[in-house]
Amino acid sequence: MSEHFELRLERSHMLADSVRHMAFTRSDGQPLRFIPGQFLQIHFEHNGMQLKRSYSVASWNGDPANPHGQVELAVSYVEGGAATALLSGLAEGHSIAASGPYGRFCLHDADLNRRYLLIATGTGVTPYRAMLPLLEQQIIERGIQVIVLFGARNPGELMYADAFRALAARQPGFRFMPCLSREASSAPHDDERRGYVQAALDGLDPDPQSDIAYLCGNPNMVDACFEALKARGLPIPQIRREKYVSPPDPKRTIALTSV
Repeated sequence: MSEHFELRLERSHMLADSVRHMAFTRSDGQPLRFIPGQFLQIHFEHNGMQLKRSYSVASWNGDPANPHGQVELAVSYVEGGAATALLSGLAEGHSIAASGPYGRFCLHDADLNRRYLLIATGTGVTPYRAMLPLLEQQIIERGIQVIVLFGARNPGELMYADAFRALAARQPGFRFMPCLSREASSAPHDDERRGYVQAALDGLDPDPQSDIAYLCGNPNMVDACFEALKARGLPIPQIRREKYVSPPDPKRTIALTSV
């Protein structure tokens, strides 16, 4: 059930040249309960208009590295964006209005698949970071395989890569596959790919009998991967999508839509 509350900024740092990681607590001291994959909405006024923007939660309940249960978001910089101006200028200790959680872009308890293909570009990877404990649990309990296919322009844009690589080091059933479209790593890992994520799909041999795919991020990528997976026979219910799109107002920033 969604609620309205105030979020107080506790800390932040830059994840990439244009992405800021922000950690909040509820100003009323209450915990925020959510399912990994859900998002929050930030509410604010700009030029006399009441606006709201959506951001996927990047953290998870029970993270030992986050003992105070801070709510972590990855916020992209958008030139001229109203929410960018608000959040980039927010100082530690200051609060913003928020509501949530929302969304159905989550893992399903009833899934009987043998593999997840988690495909993302940019900040679309944040819900997969929040899913990591659940994915590791399923790898251990069900013996599934998980592949995170993450599209970025260069290695500096691979936000949260350390968390994905750490799980890959612990669990052979988990693979992290960066797809770099402009600049390769100086010492590429065997699982690194060049080009766009949709071009890497054929090498993974998507299988309608065993796979469930999640697509999150740039709408062009989501649409291209959706069509490619359908062409390989994956039924639409086995392709779960969330697009990061720009609202129609001229001072735009990222919003989410689930399809």
